[in-house]
Amino acid sequence: MREVGGASGLGGTLVLANWITLSRLPLLLVNILILYTGSPRARVAGVALLLVGIMLDTVDGAVARKRGETSLFGSVLDIAADRLYELVLWVCFADLGLIPVAIPLIVIARTTLTDALRSIEVAQGTAPFRQHGTALGRFLVGSAWMRVGYSASKVVAFCGLALAQALGGAAPGTGATLMTLRAVAWLAVGLCVLRGLPVMVHAARQHWGTRRAAGAVPG
Repeated sequence: MREVGGASGLGGTLVLANWITLSRLPLLLVNILILYTGSPRARVAGVALLLVGIMLDTVDGAVARKRGETSLFGSVLDIAADRLYELVLWVCFADLGLIPVAIPLIVIARTTLTDALRSIEVAQGTAPFRQHGTALGRFLVGSAWMRVGYSASKVVAFCGLALAQALGGAAPGTGATLMTLRAVAWLAVGLCVLRGLPVMVHAARQHWGTRRAAGAVPG
């Protein structure tokens, strides 16, 4: 996950960090093809490929900070790639019968709402992770504890579910393992919703404050 140091413009130059982010997209496409059409061996190998695609999210941020390539455009692009991975994978795993359909529905609803609200201040030049004025909001959205916990739960859920699908129930204890992975998936969804709450609260406060300043709301 990438952050920016200020409210820089979008810009149009694709720097190395942005190319790394974009490289995740064809990897995701290959993973989906493997999930649906690959042989059992290819699906097992696809788990490693999936892990690479997910971990590149950490690599692009590290490269951006080291090379001084952080920007508002890079931050938004990074979030877009994350969203694509999350939504596509949750939908695919639900379609394959590995998780309840409620999981992608909740994630889609939360993501649509929070990203729409964030876009208001992004249009004004404020990066998504700079839009929280309270300590609790910054902790839930940007703290290392929450980000690592959320990322770890997604990595375990995505890679674990992909491996379970690759094994196709042939491995001993697959049923119990799948139940555990579903619990991890629900944990990831819970953290997803929890991290989205500050975005909604912040947007409501901004809207309320704007209306008060305009005299539309009594003091």
